[in-house]
Amino acid sequence: MNSDTIKKGFERAPHRSLLYADGVKREDIDKPFIGVCNSFVEVIPGHVHLNKVAEFIKKEIRKAGGVPFEFNTIGVCDGIAMAHTGMKYSLPSRELIADCVESMVAAHKFDALICIPNCDKIVPGMVLGAIRANVPTIFASGGPMMAGKHPKTGRALDLNSVFEAVAAQKNGIIDEEELQTIEENACPGCGSCSGMFTANSMNCLCEAIGLALPGNGTIPAIAPERKKLWKTAAKRVVEMAKAEGPRPRELITESSIDNAFILDMAMGGSSNTVLHTLAIAHEAGIPYDLERINRISKRCPNVCKVAPSCAYHIEDVNAAGGVPAILKRIGEIPRLLNKKCPTVSGKTIGSIIARAKILNETVIRPIKQAYSNDGGLAILTGNLCEQGAVVKKAGVYPSMMVFSGKAICFDSQEEACKGILDGKVKPGNVVVIRYEGPKGGPGMQEMLAPTAYIIGAGLGESVALITDGRFSGATHGACIGHVSPEAAEGGPIGLLKDGDIIDIDINSRKLSVRLTAAELEERRKNQPEWSPRQFTGWLRRYSQLVGNASSGATLK
Repeated sequence: MNSDTIKKGFERAPHRSLLYADGVKREDIDKPFIGVCNSFVEVIPGHVHLNKVAEFIKKEIRKAGGVPFEFNTIGVCDGIAMAHTGMKYSLPSRELIADCVESMVAAHKFDALICIPNCDKIVPGMVLGAIRANVPTIFASGGPMMAGKHPKTGRALDLNSVFEAVAAQKNGIIDEEELQTIEENACPGCGSCSGMFTANSMNCLCEAIGLALPGNGTIPAIAPERKKLWKTAAKRVVEMAKAEGPRPRELITESSIDNAFILDMAMGGSSNTVLHTLAIAHEAGIPYDLERINRISKRCPNVCKVAPSCAYHIEDVNAAGGVPAILKRIGEIPRLLNKKCPTVSGKTIGSIIARAKILNETVIRPIKQAYSNDGGLAILTGNLCEQGAVVKKAGVYPSMMVFSGKAICFDSQEEACKGILDGKVKPGNVVVIRYEGPKGGPGMQEMLAPTAYIIGAGLGESVALITDGRFSGATHGACIGHVSPEAAEGGPIGLLKDGDIIDIDINSRKLSVRLTAAELEERRKNQPEWSPRQFTGWLRRYSQLVGNASSGATLK
């Protein structure tokens, strides 16, 4: 066993002595040591219950014949960090979490690892760390939040409802009392936010990529079935430790990453999944480019939509059969899904979906009734984004799939939010938010606030937005992010001026500005040198090391 390094032989007597101080018994020395990586923090709704989850999982590990050792990672709540400088720390926290996982496993020689994440950067951060450690690892998330309910109308509510209500109240569409009603009822309890936002997208993708058991992404946090999943995962991780596999690098392959993107396309997941899955591929040493994602998108229909793209929430997807049911539907298309890929369950993806049942064909549509014949995400290219840009196609209004408008430029998210709420953005505009990429932000802020303000102001079908930053999974509308190269590294988005005509053609995968190469070069010659935002500490180091979104914002 890997843990023999710290516990076997006469020269390891000091190590065993310290282990005994932890509560380990002499009879435990021959058992597998299981790292329990817990992201419990009290400020994130998706994580407030994970201390109890970890206690339950540790108890089940002991029953299964393992010795659990819990350790914790940090976590940033994107909703609470949104629309202020705190959001600059969200994406960088992915790297800190990865470093924590790597450090703990490498230093203490665990035989296997069970990860208990739930929200945005925590899931991919743990995946990156698990790849580096490469001991048998299983992911068992805390589960999604139930949707809220409006007490008067019964309408389903979620976090996005509150952001949009802010703009609606600002524009006189609703009053202050209604805003308060929505904010008090949108998030009813623990769990990752209830729509197809980044947290739930990544927890679902963990199933498709083979790192998690069926139900990981969709069983609600408070459902009894979630406890059964945690129990099964605890038992299984001990089995994996004894068998010394499968390991993350055996599960994460080009084919399993394809499966992850196939699921993403089928259910219209968050655009952030592109950023994180590219980083996962990079960490696993798998060459994977944006054009491959587009090829998958063109073959994979969008058969399932979840809030904010429609009224359904994750609990509805779970009731319809969850991720296995979506993959079963997509598996009807010949030679698309890679059914032979192994998973932590010990079964292949193909054998899992063979037993799956599609319980609601309104939530998970038949292929012939798909929302679209191609996927819910699209990669755009053009003279504004030579290295690519990403749009959540499933969340774009049909009338906005092809759009041309006049640029109105903002050099930060804060400027854009103020401009939108102050009425500076008019129908026919393309809002440009720049210097918010991984390097320029620094930290590539999520921008749920400006996109929600556009929708809340009633401009969702007349205004588009492009940025070198990124969006929350809760974002919908004609919102194009990850524009690369970013402004801070000399990208064309930094050369735009108010009034420039920007052309968006999502169906043709194009994003461009009506300027010639010569005109862009002339502007570049006259462009003042970019002055980095002044940050100290971790953000300063991050800005010096990070690459742009086209490579997953990985560190150099």
